[in-house]
Amino acid sequence: MTNKRSIAEINQKIEDGEAKIFTAEEFKKLIKDDDAPSFEEVDVVTCGTCGVMSGTAAILNFIVSEPGEFIRASEVYLNGVPAYAGPCPNEWLGSVDVILHGTAHSIYDESYGGGFLLKDILDGKEIDVRVESADGKTIENKITMKDITRAQIIGSRMSFKNYTAFTNPNEESVSSIFGAIPLEGNLRGLTFSGCGALNPLQNDCAQNIIKEGTKVLLNGTQGYILGNGTRSSPEKPNLMLSADLTKMDPYYMGGFKTGQGGEVYDTVAIPIPVLTEEIYNNLLIMDEDVKIPVADIKGRHLPLGETDYGKLWAENDLRPKYDSDKCLKCDSCIVEEICPTNAFASERIDFTYCFGCGMCANYCPNNAFDMNTGDVNLKINGNEVNIPIICRQSDRLRANKLSLKLKEMIENKEFKFD
Repeated sequence: MTNKRSIAEINQKIEDGEAKIFTAEEFKKLIKDDDAPSFEEVDVVTCGTCGVMSGTAAILNFIVSEPGEFIRASEVYLNGVPAYAGPCPNEWLGSVDVILHGTAHSIYDESYGGGFLLKDILDGKEIDVRVESADGKTIENKITMKDITRAQIIGSRMSFKNYTAFTNPNEESVSSIFGAIPLEGNLRGLTFSGCGALNPLQNDCAQNIIKEGTKVLLNGTQGYILGNGTRSSPEKPNLMLSADLTKMDPYYMGGFKTGQGGEVYDTVAIPIPVLTEEIYNNLLIMDEDVKIPVADIKGRHLPLGETDYGKLWAENDLRPKYDSDKCLKCDSCIVEEICPTNAFASERIDFTYCFGCGMCANYCPNNAFDMNTGDVNLKINGNEVNIPIICRQSDRLRANKLSLKLKEMIENKEFKFD
């Protein structure tokens, strides 16, 4: 007979302080060390992922003036980032409802977009607001988080199970959302996304647990799965998620500069209660088991080869080390210019902003940054080619931290299974 346990049994073990809970990182390490706990020895595994998630949007309501000053908003800009007024007109109330896209770009600076704006809001910074009203008025004001009466994140496609890595076999550089700067030609670099075997959907491919209504952590606060996301398929599923923006931790969310302007990144953690042996067996997947195609960045779907997350992540560094003695204080610092999250400025790294993408180590001409991001060997047109990994658009460190937070919340009875 197949072993089974119920949610009620797991909840009771949590209540009694007897539940055996692992993060995905802890669980995979035990497997690697040939010390994997058996089905009977594991109750919950918390899985996580962090990366650029373009489908992120926010629905906001905030006050911009006294009632009666304008009839309703027709255009709204937050730090120059356009937000879409409505659907509720809030006529004569002095407040506005807006929908903000994480991929929207400032009219003043294309590299500053919705992701950077949302992080600034969470950080408590003052935001410049401009409203063009339907009755021809311009209202300008400043708001902070305290002026926002309601804010909800809705991610239309998040936590992708499958990604594609990209390189550029062409002669000319190609600008793309998959690179912080135009990707140089002649196979000079590879960019990829995905946290591999830590990703929730890799650990529950059949979606026995991950389904509509499941509770999750989204950017540090409790949220819910609304269902599968847009462009989701059985082979390449993703999720539609939602949570309260005002309760999120700014460490887990922010902007990410790309060759096509500012993007947005998010962090997701989902618990997998081990109810059946099938669910347990799905958790045994390792990085080397998760294949990822490598494609021409210009063709997007033109396959050049295949690799796996074992090769992409390996034992490579998750954060750079900065040696100020090697910094020659260039008139124009290329690292400050290209750092996707603006983590490097004034000759220091702000690790609360650092994403571990590897751009600094790959582009500083003075080698002031030490970080092993690895490389990939591919056979292209019959030739063995070694391609360095120059940009990661996913962050395992944040994914692991949120998975650990979720584990601790379950242990402390702050996060319960329904």
